Amino acid sequence: MPSLAEKDVDTELHCTHCSDVCDDDSIRADDTVFCCLGCKTVYQILHENGLDAYYRLEDQPGVSLKHNKGKDYYAFIDKEDIQRKILNYLGDDLAKLRLFIPSIHCSSCIWLLENLYKLKNGINLSIVNFPRKELSIDYDPRAITLREVVEMLASLGYEPEITLETTENKNQVSKHQRNLLIKIGVAGFAFGNIMLFSFPEYVGLDRLVEPQFSRFFSFVSMVFSLPVIFFSASDYFKSAWSGLKQRLISIDVPIVIGVVALFTRSVYEVAMAYGTGYFDSLAGLIFFLLLGKWFQGKTYESLLFDRNYKSYFPVAVTKLLHNGKDKDNDRESIPINELVPGDRILIRNAELIPADAVLISEEAWVDNSFVTGESRAVRKCSGDYIYAGGKQAGPVIELEVAREVSQSYLTQLWNKDAFKKSHTSNQKDLINKISKYFTAVVLLIAFGAGTFWLISDPSKALNAFTAVLIVACPCALALATPFAVGSTLRVFGRNGFYLKNGDVVELLANVDEIVFDKTGTITMQSQDRNGITFTGELNEKDKQRIADLTTNSSHPLSRIIAGSLTSNFSTGRNRSISDYTEVKGKGISAKVDGAGVMLGSAEFTGYNYVNGADHRTSRVFVTIDNEKKGFFSITNTYRENFERVIIKLRGAYKMSVLSGDNSAERSFLENVFPENTELYFEQTAYDKLGFVKKRQDTGSNVLMIGDGLNDSGALAQADVGIAVADNVNNFTPASDAILSGSNFSLFPAILSFSKTTVKVIIYSFVLSFIYNIAGLGFAISGNLTPVFAAILMPLSSISVVVFTTGAINLMASKVGFR
Repeated sequence: MPSLAEKDVDTELHCTHCSDVCDDDSIRADDTVFCCLGCKTVYQILHENGLDAYYRLEDQPGVSLKHNKGKDYYAFIDKEDIQRKILNYLGDDLAKLRLFIPSIHCSSCIWLLENLYKLKNGINLSIVNFPRKELSIDYDPRAITLREVVEMLASLGYEPEITLETTENKNQVSKHQRNLLIKIGVAGFAFGNIMLFSFPEYVGLDRLVEPQFSRFFSFVSMVFSLPVIFFSASDYFKSAWSGLKQRLISIDVPIVIGVVALFTRSVYEVAMAYGTGYFDSLAGLIFFLLLGKWFQGKTYESLLFDRNYKSYFPVAVTKLLHNGKDKDNDRESIPINELVPGDRILIRNAELIPADAVLISEEAWVDNSFVTGESRAVRKCSGDYIYAGGKQAGPVIELEVAREVSQSYLTQLWNKDAFKKSHTSNQKDLINKISKYFTAVVLLIAFGAGTFWLISDPSKALNAFTAVLIVACPCALALATPFAVGSTLRVFGRNGFYLKNGDVVELLANVDEIVFDKTGTITMQSQDRNGITFTGELNEKDKQRIADLTTNSSHPLSRIIAGSLTSNFSTGRNRSISDYTEVKGKGISAKVDGAGVMLGSAEFTGYNYVNGADHRTSRVFVTIDNEKKGFFSITNTYRENFERVIIKLRGAYKMSVLSGDNSAERSFLENVFPENTELYFEQTAYDKLGFVKKRQDTGSNVLMIGDGLNDSGALAQADVGIAVADNVNNFTPASDAILSGSNFSLFPAILSFSKTTVKVIIYSFVLSFIYNIAGLGFAISGNLTPVFAAILMPLSSISVVVFTTGAINLMASKVGFR
């Protein structure tokens, strides 16, 4: 930890915490001095909790607390309505929030903020997203309040910027871009003026200029270069120094060495009157480096490739319109991004609650495992506030939306570690290995080239040395994968296929076996009411009860039955439904208006049924008050072009079919699928999970495609899990991707295009290697000026970006994607 003597290297006293100049040494602690009581308090808190490493990671880690707001400033956070706008989730023993903290600026900040649990009891977890300056915190509201969390952060110098609007922090990137543009402007201004002063030399008229004027303009050029070095190029120096302190040689190190070499040589020439120096090259070098950096940043931002925080979350919800006479039938299915506060929505069993809302129904049982990781249903009563991300575990409920949908929050939940699979990208591994040694090799080549030309032709030594340092860059390698994958994500998104993150593209390319679920995956909800019949006897009251029960379930067969009955019966949301139970792969049951109603398989409802040979039908049996009423026969409607999809996959993949239904359709499926296809019927969720694991044990890379209802375990176990959605809110976090049911016919093209993306990445690597080899060769020859090298460096990255995005979009159009 820096002492007073170490801080007081000149006549000024510097604060131990924030390094600001102190007025005097009156505020002390041991042998350290502080600018204010706030900095002293933070220092003591960290010291007492064994967090002294905070001061060893950076020279100026702390933030001054001279202007810290008073404690009562955050009193407004105690209001319940304010907390609802800030918190992402609030339960009895867990609260989650995400805060924007502008003062995060270095590795010490990250280290301290991710060790908050050591400072305050009740804080379970804190994670920093450094590029976005965001801090995500999980805490126990029984041990610490939201206000105390915010006040603690402010007391440490990390005051969160709290806005009560549901924004995605859109101004963060723009603020960084503004600072970069200012630096570009300073470098460009200096570059233009230095070139103007050097104009006679460019056109060969320098001999006509009086020596005193030439020397004067050289000194002026040196003055103009100072803000370029100490302001415009400051980020390169900071980055290089931070890396060296961590014993890492970053790509900024050779750039800094080249800049220092140019500046030192130029100052030496001007001071000793040997020449005019290379100030124009120096200013041009920084200008073009920053310009390339800005272009890369803008391009990357515009493509929105950061899928962990920006994405379209492809889930639909049932919205109540309330503009007709029969409210029960006055509803529509809409994407969740169209919801606005005040909308009334219906959430069925196992459906996701997409936005913060107020419960209108009498009660609800909400499973927050998607948010907390703990599968436990919590009872909510009418009027309770329910946070986004939970799932209803019971009969259908009505909610009123209280807060706009946060696409980024839902996608962040989808990408939680609990739902991630242990997979490391081969491309990322390659990039990391290359980057690890790249800079060291470049430095060796640069010093070797400089030494060679210093002996052979000293006039070329500086050019060769600096050009090698500048022109070689692994940035193009680093950009190839994210831009190729990002372009692919955009193409897939436009065509109804939504991925959890970019890593799934490579996983899709490696798949060699596909396991299909049947109901809701290769079959779909029939829109033809003639496709459903009932064998047995049902009176009008029985039909009403069945309609009420099936409306609560999101299972495809339940939706079909409900659809066939609701045209004749109103499915009242206020009718008495209790003891609702849904057993995955088996059936549903509840007390409906006092009667016990059960729908599902023969085994679930107590029937002694032997599978028949009827083709393309599924049977749903009905028992009311233990009386067997009969069964619904539902004609399975296979998805459009289903047979063509299987034909396209033949030969390329081993395939299997798992179904919870009976084996009545075995003969049909055997005719559609290849001869070696394994077909299993009456499979439970556990059976499906076991089958996938068994296939993986044989070395297969398994893709499981299902509806996400009774196959979530198999989707999570598979190398890639794809949930097929038909405008229903049956999202499962276990899936790696969601495929719109209407785009099922594109499934073979999606798999093929994933392989194409990997090929484009490999070609991009080759292009980058060719550029670096050619650029280094030209630079070693001594014929490449530093300015031209600075132009080539970003151009290499731009060329890779253009190639990857162009190739992906071109191949997409050839395949027939939108």
